[in-house]
Amino acid sequence: MSRFFRQLGDSDSDTEESDEELLTSDDEDVPAQKQPAKPTGPAGMARFLRTAGSDSSSESESSSDEDESDDDDDGHTGARSDDEESEDEDAKRIVKSTKDKRLDEIEATGKAMENALKINDWTTISTEFDKLLRLVQRQSNLAEPIPPFFIKTLINLESSLNAALAKEKEAKKKMSPMNARALNSMKQKIRKTVKEYEQETRDYQADPDAFESKFAAHNRPQKKKPEHTVTDGSEDEAEADDRFTTVGKGGKAMQFTADAIFKTLKIVQEARGKKNTDRGEQIRILEKLLEVAVTSYQRIRVLLALVSSRFDYNSSITSYMPIELWLAAQLEVDQLISVVASDSSYAVEENTQDYDESLERSPDTEPGGVVRIRGSIISFVDRLDDEFTKSLQNIDPHGTEYIDRLKDEKILYRTICRAQAYYESSNQPEPLGRVVMRRLEHIYSKPDAVVSALESSLTTSNVMPSIALVSTTSNLIRSLCVHLYKVDNSLLRTRAMLFHIYHHALHNDFYTARDMLLMSHLQESIHSADVATQILYNRTVVQLGLCAFRSGLIKEAQTTLQDIFATQRVKELLAQGVHQQRFQTQLTPEQERIERSRQLPFHMHINTELLEAAFLVSSMLIEIPLLASIESEEQKRKTISKPFRRLLDFADRQVFTGPPESTRDHIMQASKALQDGEWERCRDLIQSIKIWSLMPEVASVKEMLAKRIQEQGLRTYLFTYAPYYSTLSLSLLSKQFSLPLRTVTSIVSKMIWNEELPASLDQSTGVIVFHRIEHSRTQQLVLLISEKVNAMVEHNEKNLDTKLSGMSGWGDRGDAKGEKRGEQTLERRGNRTRGGQRGGTPRRGSRFAQGLGNQMGEQRAR
Repeated sequence: MSRFFRQLGDSDSDTEESDEELLTSDDEDVPAQKQPAKPTGPAGMARFLRTAGSDSSSESESSSDEDESDDDDDGHTGARSDDEESEDEDAKRIVKSTKDKRLDEIEATGKAMENALKINDWTTISTEFDKLLRLVQRQSNLAEPIPPFFIKTLINLESSLNAALAKEKEAKKKMSPMNARALNSMKQKIRKTVKEYEQETRDYQADPDAFESKFAAHNRPQKKKPEHTVTDGSEDEAEADDRFTTVGKGGKAMQFTADAIFKTLKIVQEARGKKNTDRGEQIRILEKLLEVAVTSYQRIRVLLALVSSRFDYNSSITSYMPIELWLAAQLEVDQLISVVASDSSYAVEENTQDYDESLERSPDTEPGGVVRIRGSIISFVDRLDDEFTKSLQNIDPHGTEYIDRLKDEKILYRTICRAQAYYESSNQPEPLGRVVMRRLEHIYSKPDAVVSALESSLTTSNVMPSIALVSTTSNLIRSLCVHLYKVDNSLLRTRAMLFHIYHHALHNDFYTARDMLLMSHLQESIHSADVATQILYNRTVVQLGLCAFRSGLIKEAQTTLQDIFATQRVKELLAQGVHQQRFQTQLTPEQERIERSRQLPFHMHINTELLEAAFLVSSMLIEIPLLASIESEEQKRKTISKPFRRLLDFADRQVFTGPPESTRDHIMQASKALQDGEWERCRDLIQSIKIWSLMPEVASVKEMLAKRIQEQGLRTYLFTYAPYYSTLSLSLLSKQFSLPLRTVTSIVSKMIWNEELPASLDQSTGVIVFHRIEHSRTQQLVLLISEKVNAMVEHNEKNLDTKLSGMSGWGDRGDAKGEKRGEQTLERRGNRTRGGQRGGTPRRGSRFAQGLGNQMGEQRAR
């Protein structure tokens, strides 16, 4: 510990001494009579601080070391001459450019490799070689030529490696394991690098002097006139005169002229996607190139690169593209479409022949007089639409920002229609089908007023595609869908059919939508479609159910909505919500992210509360009369709507029932009132549900519901109180349920015809004559046993078919014993399970069961 403090004290004293020498060195070097006056005032003090700041502590230590060495050699302290001092100051003031520093670093790395090669240290060689490759790659990123020193080092390293590999067996015995692994690693690195720089290596070996002179000519400094330049970056640079351009990383400045467009484009495209690339700087460079572009070919090339760079700006797939960049990209896509649409001699296609991208191209030199440029406008349109949807998914739908963002749909729709017009004129069917699909996705679920507003923006901007040039919304949807029906893509045809069905259902054309859905047979193959199409199918089916409900088709509405509500995952199936748990398993973060990316924007949601209200009311109007007509408890267990029955049972178990608050409370209390014959209270409860205000034509819907409640109330009343009447007047029923006498007669006649009501209708007196059927206790037991036997027969038939599915080989083996045994087994099973005898008394239906069992046993044995 004492040694530590002593050394620390020595270092402190040395530092103090060196500081004193630094402050007094000027006075000691110059004789007393020739010492200049010390600077006074602010200028003198600034000069003093600048001099002190430029000298580092290392320089003071080196001067003190030199003084000590002079003392050892000469025995006294000697002052340095003025010439040596000026030379040291010149050496200190030499400032190298970043390019020179980088070249010096490359040479230093190469020399380190040469030194390591002399001692066969392949571990150090591998490390330094990786560093050398990084330096050369940085050189390439800045569009600088490959230094000859690197090629020379690469050639020498390859020859040394080949020599080391020639005696690999002997070398491995002498090498350490780490050095041997480094040698094997260098073998692969050298092979890959030589292949990458094959052309440069060949040029250097052919004429080294020419290669070096070319590199030297490129690096020779030149005066540049002041011009508009953008640098690649910024580092500490030397002070430059105003006549020279300010250069950044690599010392390379980009000139924005029409002649250098393709060269600059190449530099930008080569840097695209690399780790340290400044994407914002790339966009600014391409914007300047677009300003100086002269020909249509130059503008198309720059626009293709610029739009791609804007889409590359946000590399995260979870967040959406900034709105400012999206708007700029949308304008540039419009500009790109306008350029190619105005001049038919230029075409942007995905599949083209190879061409030199560094040369100007014109229709005069191209075959057919058409310049085909590699690119994809439909991909830009798709990306614009996807980014627009993604932004709506991530913006709060209850704020004003969502409304402002939704206004941009009009300009996006105009861009889609402009792309459609271009593909129509250029006769490209595949991208035309895709862009028509994008157009349909924006209008199929919207009301006519919104679609008319979108279409009006086309007339003002003179964008008029020939397809769907119609006046009404229905004709517009029909013409677009008919065009997609003719394409070869089955996915586009399927989605077009679903769009068409959805549109008919939205406009209350139930029978047309239902017939189209049944004739398409989509319900048989939709399980094999992609997730987006399955979501569209679910939305279409739900909209079809709402259409049936609005049209007063209660049974059809309940049947259509039954399947989706039975799953208890309505929001997930409609892509309007994510369930954290699915099939008793927790979603992983990746699965949850994928699910959220599929969610529809808020303005496209179907209100699930309105949907549930329509389903529960439809179920109420079907289930309540059915429950009143059933006598046995076993029949009551057979439900039509399990969700409704579950809610009704829960409501029946409630001890205290307060005023209704939610939609479910209204419907459950209305169901109880309908069961008790209070149809007026049921009507008031149903019509007081506030969610009906979201349904179009709410007045007609409430009127329809009141009429259906009256009719089903009459049916429930007849089912419930028929055993207590011998005759019942039709006029009394008409007055009690506020229905016309003709309607009451029609309902009662239908119930009698369907054998739902054991009665007859006396037209002369206008009364219903009930035929009471009294079953004795024995008859009731016989009916009960017959129902149980029938249920047992059905159950055992299923079990028998399952068990005998593996016995089909009995008759095929030709074994008489096996055939007989199989026949006996089948007969025994048939006799036992389908009847048999108990206590010497045959059951009811045992003969039928025995005969059926024998017959099936014989058929199976044969």
